[in-house]
Amino acid sequence: MATVVLPGTDRITVQFAQVAKHYGVQVWVCPPRRPQRKGVVEAAVKYITRSWWTSAPVASLGQAQADLDRWAVAVSDRRKRHGQTIAGFAAQEGLLALPAAAFPAQLQVERVVGRSALVAFEGNRYSVPPGLVGQTVTVLARLGELHLEVVSAAGRRVARHRRAPTGAGQLLRSDQHARSLEQAVLDAFTTDKPCRRKANRPPGPAALTATTRLQDQGTNGGVVVDLEDYAQIASVAR
Repeated sequence: MATVVLPGTDRITVQFAQVAKHYGVQVWVCPPRRPQRKGVVEAAVKYITRSWWTSAPVASLGQAQADLDRWAVAVSDRRKRHGQTIAGFAAQEGLLALPAAAFPAQLQVERVVGRSALVAFEGNRYSVPPGLVGQTVTVLARLGELHLEVVSAAGRRVARHRRAPTGAGQLLRSDQHARSLEQAVLDAFTTDKPCRRKANRPPGPAALTATTRLQDQGTNGGVVVDLEDYAQIASVAR
């Protein structure tokens, strides 16, 4: 996984190293082409997907996590191994307690500002200054925090909003952004007449008739002026 391990190496990324340090765990990177070691992890994933996920009555990430926790206690931990349950073996592991606070993970995504100076994120829209319309900005949302930030391409924070529930369809626009957008609309308003458009006016029947008459005169002995004659006259005049 390129998000955890640096491609082509056996070293983890700086961000994942911070996660491991926060929870007090060590990470061993599974080398490529080692099915004996990788199979241990894949076996656990197959067990969860077959025994729980295929029939889990969930409709969101929150419901999935809650139902997985319930299934782990009611089903998975009760499996018997060598005369004892999985929960019994786990109790003998002597694992460290979890930290009081979760790791402050941060979700970072890029978005293009719409024509109404709004940025779409997780099914909601958040306002930014109207001068950023059409530009790419970065939305930063930290785990456990009630607010999110919008950062410009130059790294400057341009907005901070209350984080709406995912998929709520809410529009959050600050009073300052609303006034700035209103002022930008008023500044662009004008009473001048719009530019005259280039109309399509094809030749009418009278023009086509006159064109045909002139062409017939040229082919029926009419006077045809050759530009070469003008060139000879000009050379004599010199």
